[in-house]
Amino acid sequence: MAEYVQVLKRALKHIGGHGGARGAIMQLLRVNDLKTGNLIGIDKYGNKYYEDKRNFFVRECDSRIGFADMFKFEPGFMHRWLHSMTDDPPTTHPPVARKFIWENHKFNVSGTPEQYVPYSTTRKKIHEWIPPKTASK
Repeated sequence: MAEYVQVLKRALKHIGGHGGARGAIMQLLRVNDLKTGNLIGIDKYGNKYYEDKRNFFVRECDSRIGFADMFKFEPGFMHRWLHSMTDDPPTTHPPVARKFIWENHKFNVSGTPEQYVPYSTTRKKIHEWIPPKTASK
């Protein structure tokens, strides 16, 4: 019986942690998972970073933007902590300033007109057809 009470407490904690039943359902539909933990920090883009030590040090980012744009918004200061390169979150232990780390996060421009396209140095194997010019009268 005590196990059922613990399961009910955990379910209520999940629902309460996501803003009620509606927020929990939206989170389930959007990410297909309900995640809880201690709030570590919020970055300037509105992403919330959580850590749940109960589930073997799970660190995650709750992004308030769409899934397609999620990979554009991982600032460098949280990268080391998210990928378990360091144990201390950058909110309590700020990272050392380095000259190769950008001050402002640079967005991913893949799939946009600003993307990098390398110049081809090889010959074309197939050439497009150019119609012959006729003498005009």
